[in-house]
Amino acid sequence: MKAVILAAGEGVRLRPLTETRPKHMIKIAGKPILEYCLEAIRACGIRDVVIVVNYMADKIQGYFGNGEKIGLNIEYAYQESIIGTGNAVTAAEPYVSGDFLLVYGDLLFTAKALEKVLDTHKDNAPTATMAVVKVDNPEEFGIVETAAGGRVKRIIEKPRREEAPSNMANAGIYVFSEEIFEKARKIKASSRGEWEITDAITLMANDGACILTAEIPISEWCDVGRPWDLLEANRWALSRMEHKVLGAIEDGAHLIGPVSVAKNTRIRSGAYIEGPVFIDEGSDIGPNCYIRPYTSIGKRTRIGNACEIKNSIIMDGTHIGHLSYVGDSIIGENCNFGAGTITANYRLDAKNVKMMVKDRLIDTGRRKLGAILGDNVKTGVNALFMPGVKIGSNSWIGPNVIVNRDVPSNTIILLKQNLEEKTRNFNETLTSKIL
Repeated sequence: MKAVILAAGEGVRLRPLTETRPKHMIKIAGKPILEYCLEAIRACGIRDVVIVVNYMADKIQGYFGNGEKIGLNIEYAYQESIIGTGNAVTAAEPYVSGDFLLVYGDLLFTAKALEKVLDTHKDNAPTATMAVVKVDNPEEFGIVETAAGGRVKRIIEKPRREEAPSNMANAGIYVFSEEIFEKARKIKASSRGEWEITDAITLMANDGACILTAEIPISEWCDVGRPWDLLEANRWALSRMEHKVLGAIEDGAHLIGPVSVAKNTRIRSGAYIEGPVFIDEGSDIGPNCYIRPYTSIGKRTRIGNACEIKNSIIMDGTHIGHLSYVGDSIIGENCNFGAGTITANYRLDAKNVKMMVKDRLIDTGRRKLGAILGDNVKTGVNALFMPGVKIGSNSWIGPNVIVNRDVPSNTIILLKQNLEEKTRNFNETLTSKIL
């Protein structure tokens, strides 16, 4: 059986991180999201994979190549226009025959969860099998309505909570027969303006095809659709990886719990690191800094003296100067923080942090959430980011600036000061002038 992975989309909701990479190539715990997907597929004995690409396809192809390095045979199918999953699946049609596995490339899932779907399909021989997970917020997912025996009747995209027929969400993992291609060619654009693979599945069900659900535990699955989901994905990956210390650890440094330190990395004296934490190759940490749990630090990254990093993703090549705090944040590649840069992660009123996503202010459901910075962002000393702000790639934030709203890419924000100069004269009235 072949596997087809849909990885053509940009990930608009994940901007500014996707301004410079596809969402599937965002790294967590040292590896792109797509690599975790491929590893789970390989663990289930599947070796032949087709990846459907479009947005920044060269970055995906350049990283994975033909798949030989990770024990797979990878081919690439090109989706001409990014107009939805229903259209994307048709791009893979020339590459498959018979039943095939299809997954979304921006998911994390275990091999155990994938095996549950494959075994359900093998044991029952339906027209299609789809994974479902039980969720608490059905209004944020495609919800599956089933009949007796777990057969799919229809899939409703993001229904109102009171109108949801169940709390079983489409998990984005399927086994299809070739009939899906015929149905995908018959669907039309949804209300969201996209050709949805779920509409093709509903057509199959309406025609009497047997489509079964396979419920997988939500603990074995993680969806990455919004910026703060990356922090959950990072936690998911760090909790499951095998941790090794290969770098140089100076006397006086403390590693507590599961901590990975890659080769050619230096942990200086006084650093206190509580796992799970991942620190990639060529990084320099400390002295006298505090790295708290569920933090991933990329390659060639510098964390300076008296810094604190908590539950965050710091990407490759970033320099975080001394006396800085980064909490519950995602910092892109090649950023440079001036001393005393702070990412605030908690509102004074203790309410949930909100964030702008696709021009809408969204309640993240998180009481702690810091900032999301794109690549090549530079800050001056004592720059302060308020909870939930996003900073576009290549932007500069000047000294002492308080950022309380999103900053577009390629923008410079400077603080304009009015200074007053006074002449000191003990015998006369002070004279002053505005500079």
